[in-house]
Amino acid sequence: MCRDGLPQQLSYDIAIVDQKPEPPILIAVPNTVDSGGIDIYHLPSENRAAVINSDRDITTGMVMSLNVQAETTRIQVVAGYESGHTMVFVQNDPGAEFQKLYSAKPHTQPILSVAIFPSGDFYATSAADAIVAKHPLPAAKSIWKTELRPLKVNQTKHSGQQGLQVRSDGKIFATAGWDGRIRVYSGKTLRELAVLKWHKSGCYATAFAEIIESSVNLKSEEVIIKEEAIEEDKSVVQRSSA
Repeated sequence: MCRDGLPQQLSYDIAIVDQKPEPPILIAVPNTVDSGGIDIYHLPSENRAAVINSDRDITTGMVMSLNVQAETTRIQVVAGYESGHTMVFVQNDPGAEFQKLYSAKPHTQPILSVAIFPSGDFYATSAADAIVAKHPLPAAKSIWKTELRPLKVNQTKHSGQQGLQVRSDGKIFATAGWDGRIRVYSGKTLRELAVLKWHKSGCYATAFAEIIESSVNLKSEEVIIKEEAIEEDKSVVQRSSA
């Protein structure tokens, strides 16, 4: 308090930071009227940026899961459907119609989750059945070179896997099971690597911490330093005993 009984006035130095505008966010959601259709919204404007109509030749049922990948003006949308179908759509230019590049039906039950690998070359699906599948994510230029079938399919014998998430390095991914188990799979072979049994009831979501390359390199350097120190201590002990 100041002498006159009023609080002392504090002065602050205000630093003006040149902040770059954040890139826009795209959100894909099922169409409210067309159950097999997809709406894509732009944030923060909240405008509907594009519409993907339901397939006229294939009865897919409802849209169950979606994932979006945007590269400059090119947008790819991966969808999983109630019928067990999965499809990939691409928009090469703003305002252009989305084209279907890939369609497959690896599942016999509704697809519960889809996730694009960080490399942008593949994506994975899990469903109410016991299958986990890996698919190509075709570019528009390779549409006629892409085989319309999954790259790998794993019959896990564990139905109801959802919340599929791929780690930032693409080496592993995890699913959350109706049986309360979290299962970890190889991103390359789809082989089951681990089963986490912490929960007594169903699990619905998974998440990974991001792999930071600098921290991995730092850890490796620390291990090397410790190993060199141990070797040096061993040599000192040997010389003293001699």
